[in-house]
Amino acid sequence: MTEAAIHVKGLRKSFGDTEVLRGVDLAVQRGEIFALLGSNGAGKTTTINILSTLTKPDGGSASVCGFDVRHQAEKVREAISLTGQFAAVDDLLTGRENIVLIARLRHASNPRQLAAELLGRFGLSDAADRRAATYSGGMRRRLDIAMSLVGTPSVIFLDEPTTGLDPEARLEVWKTVKDLADSGTAILLTTQYLDEAEQLASRIAILHGGRIIASGTLDELKKLFPPAKEEYVMKQPTLEEIFLAIVGNGKGT
Repeated sequence: MTEAAIHVKGLRKSFGDTEVLRGVDLAVQRGEIFALLGSNGAGKTTTINILSTLTKPDGGSASVCGFDVRHQAEKVREAISLTGQFAAVDDLLTGRENIVLIARLRHASNPRQLAAELLGRFGLSDAADRRAATYSGGMRRRLDIAMSLVGTPSVIFLDEPTTGLDPEARLEVWKTVKDLADSGTAILLTTQYLDEAEQLASRIAILHGGRIIASGTLDELKKLFPPAKEEYVMKQPTLEEIFLAIVGNGKGT
């Protein structure tokens, strides 16, 4: 079996007297979309910050592409890209200029050609020379993800990538994320939109009380829920119902 793109064991992190992560275990394979679910304050962003070397863990181990996040942080940063909750684009620059800027910062060869390729891949060629301030929410997020692909990262962290987007823009981002996974990129996705995880993720983990309290495919998680009830039709539980049932039963507290 090949090594997981992301491997986490017993990860712990506290801020002052507040223990945010209390022994988190997870693994994400190459070409997989792995969704990390949890309520506000559950530790989702803290987990991503540790894995992207922005925050140091207090205990446990974590590696990305085989590199330890504490002792080989520079190697980890070379292998990853991080897209936060809000698009990190420069509104004063055009779409093309945003990508060229990142390409130059990452010492990519032929930044303008790379920008043209990424703009075409994300359906932004027609808007390439417009200022990013004129882009719609979905276009800004696609540009943000396009910028994150400079340097062909093996792992992408998406921290609530569709927060604040309208339904049409969300669908645009979903297609982009699926295409990235199909190309072999490992994606760790955090979201509060449970239908998003249901649509995108091959595996799902629920983070609650600082620990992973359930993990598996959607079908595996459905087995944790009571059997479907026959009313007028057989009603299968949604991921939202599964999440609320697991979190609400007192596990992890």
